[in-house]
Amino acid sequence: MLATIKTASKEVNEKLKEASEKKIEINEKRENFRPVAARGSVLYFCVVEMTQVNWMYNTSLSQFLGLFDYGIDMSPKAQLVKERVQIIITWLTRKVYRYINRGLFERDKVTFKLLMATKILIKDNRLTSSDVGLLLKAGGGIDDRNNPFASWMQQKQWLNLKALSKHKFNNDHAMFFKELPERINRNEQVWKKWIDENEPEIIPIPDYEEKIQSDQNIGHFIHLCLVRSLREDRTVLACNQFIRDVMGDEYIQPVTDQ
Repeated sequence: MLATIKTASKEVNEKLKEASEKKIEINEKRENFRPVAARGSVLYFCVVEMTQVNWMYNTSLSQFLGLFDYGIDMSPKAQLVKERVQIIITWLTRKVYRYINRGLFERDKVTFKLLMATKILIKDNRLTSSDVGLLLKAGGGIDDRNNPFASWMQQKQWLNLKALSKHKFNNDHAMFFKELPERINRNEQVWKKWIDENEPEIIPIPDYEEKIQSDQNIGHFIHLCLVRSLREDRTVLACNQFIRDVMGDEYIQPVTDQ
């Protein structure tokens, strides 16, 4: 009996060791797919937050999980795990966007896409919530009546400009527009011409264009914030340009199939 127990104990120990090794292997493979779960989480909370725009946009978790499973099951296969993960993320993002898009009012579609783009950048540590707050509020919390450009610049634009000049993008960048008021003062005619353009969102920005283009991480977001601050009427068009830079052309094209 003791010999039998000893043999069984040895077998159990070997199986426990094997199970432990398998557990490590499974955890390693699971970690490779964590970016898929992270993107799923970002997209789900984008969908949930749309209920703050209109309560009719409620979507259940089980409904979203169906979209999540679709992204995994129907996406093309790949031999390399890294490629497979990227393919799933692309398919999942597209499927969620197209599915939710068909249930949105036309006026809210850009809001949803902008929400997706900014949250993806926040998850990638390329933006912060403070950066998004600047885009939304601009100079709404600033009181400064000493507008040196009052002859041609509205007070609201001046307050937005001051907010830009004090903001530190991504907490790592220096105050990108710290010298903006001074630059406008030195080059007033050029800046006035840019602000008065019919399509300032596609016109090179005086003094800053090269610097913005060289910032591959959030240069497009910085550009959007400047347009929003000085030409609020062109914000929606600038948002579409920002969405295209972050998400791709298909996210600004009309959705013709589901």
